[in-house]
Amino acid sequence: MDDEKPITDQAMETITTAVEATKEAAVIAVKKVRKAAKKVAKKVAPKKASKKKAKKTSKKAAKKTSKKAAKKSSKKAAKKAAKKATKSKKKAKKAKR
Repeated sequence: MDDEKPITDQAMETITTAVEATKEAAVIAVKKVRKAAKKVAKKVAPKKASKKKAKKTSKKAAKKTSKKAAKKSSKKAAKKAAKKATKSKKKAKKAKR
């Protein structure tokens, strides 16, 4: 990070990058979960009537798991961003000495 930029700007940059990474991770997680749910639905419910139910339940499960994954990844990203910000502050202080 640049020493010329104010710390608030640096922090905002790290937060925005963390948020973008979180979004990408959530989208990937949702795709994976949906794929897995479809596979399970195919194996479990080969009948037409139960297929509709399986689709609904798999969608619900996918939503739940994607929400959980998004929450986890956002928490992790926020923690990482906070750690990076504190590290950069320490480095800047050392560099000034």
